[in-house]
Amino acid sequence: MELAGNLALGFAVAFSAENLAYCFGGVALGTLIGVLPGIGPLTTIGLLFPLTFYLPPLPSLIMLSGIYYGAQYGGAITSILLNLPGETASAVTCLDGYPMARQGRGGAALAVSALSSFLAGCIGTLLIALAGPPLGEWALAFGPAEYFSLMLMGLVGSAVLTQGDAVKGLAMVVVGLLIGLVGTDVNSGMARYAFDVPELVDGIGFTVIAVGLFAVAEIVTNLERREPQAVFTGPIVGLMPGARDLARSFFPALRGTGVGAFFGLLPGTGPALSSFAAYMLEKKLARDPARFGKGAIEGVAAPEAANNAAAQASFIPTLTLGIPGTAVMTLMLGAMVMQGVTPGPQVMTANPALFWGIVASMWIGNLMLLVLNLPLVGVWVRLLRVPYRWLFPCIVMFCAIGNYSVNNNSVDVYLCAAVGVLGYVFAKLECEPAPLLLGYVLGPLMEEHLRRAMLLSRGDPSVFFTRPISLAFMLATLLVLVIMLKGLRLGVERRA
Repeated sequence: MELAGNLALGFAVAFSAENLAYCFGGVALGTLIGVLPGIGPLTTIGLLFPLTFYLPPLPSLIMLSGIYYGAQYGGAITSILLNLPGETASAVTCLDGYPMARQGRGGAALAVSALSSFLAGCIGTLLIALAGPPLGEWALAFGPAEYFSLMLMGLVGSAVLTQGDAVKGLAMVVVGLLIGLVGTDVNSGMARYAFDVPELVDGIGFTVIAVGLFAVAEIVTNLERREPQAVFTGPIVGLMPGARDLARSFFPALRGTGVGAFFGLLPGTGPALSSFAAYMLEKKLARDPARFGKGAIEGVAAPEAANNAAAQASFIPTLTLGIPGTAVMTLMLGAMVMQGVTPGPQVMTANPALFWGIVASMWIGNLMLLVLNLPLVGVWVRLLRVPYRWLFPCIVMFCAIGNYSVNNNSVDVYLCAAVGVLGYVFAKLECEPAPLLLGYVLGPLMEEHLRRAMLLSRGDPSVFFTRPISLAFMLATLLVLVIMLKGLRLGVERRA
């Protein structure tokens, strides 16, 4: 009964005219972003982040959420029609979606991808509604020591589970922590790491870091790549799949939803890994694995369900524990903090309309996406013909305007450009930027909980190991580090 009442509250809030408008705007923009290669949800949310300063918390979070899971829908369109994933998570859809389009079954592939994503989105939303309150009640037992240990585990886990070298991931976390410490100390009022620059006394803004690290750096990286020359523009007919296609895709979509939900709960994985895992699972379970890569409908349904379920499930640790598992969730966490909303279990108790409004808007947004995607396929195909060299000047302009509008300070624009250069260097060094952003967001919170825990224990550091929940998080962090060191040793032995 309590769950029904909470859902009723959420739908009452989400069905307001303002929230419906922002939900529709978010999912429509997310679909557009998923269609356009080179501009992902991370870049878009970073660009639109300054807009959240002028919006109420709930509409802004509904819009940003819609952009994220809407991009999972849009990425399938380019994968199926052009063999070009608009989103990383949709790359595996190319393997069977594009052959289906070449065979004249592009309409069926597009419809199955939309239906699978809708099914996964509904189940993912239900999972948030069911798993959110128990996690929140469990987290109410947390004190400063538990929060510090949990954040430490999240930072170490995100660094180790990220793609590439784990040592580089830890180094990026440290860099993010150091950047987060720039500014005025809350307790003493002294400026830290400001180097006598007045503009740094208030710290480096989240918008500067997010836009520079992802948007500006991504633009420079994309300009190095050659634009695709071959484009499949055959007719898109038969949008409704047949009964045989629906029967073949139903259970793969369910399995993909389960795989995506599992990976969505884990830090550092995200929709991309879940879609690849779902595809490999279907190929392993198939009676005729040779069909895959030649137009198997299961190869479209499973990964599309998986990436959408992972996108939805990733909201669970972010909203209930305040620990983001992906870079996009880190941006969402930053948006909540900037709006004055403290992420964690208190969100459900102190602001239930916000939490349940977001949950209800996800179901509404998935329904909007199902209705929106199929009729507008022709529009998305036309947009794909716009060269990227015409798009990036507009993106750079919005980056500059967005950063300047936050504080009306031109220094933020220069800092954003400098961070963009730094992000480009990190990309060349194959260093993932997401751990840096996570360290930047969680660094000040970790410092606050560390100081509070030490104050309550009168300077005794054993408080992190004498409290059971905190001890469990510390042991998990140590286990992750041991696994990382073992992997590094094996890598060194192989190279030797």
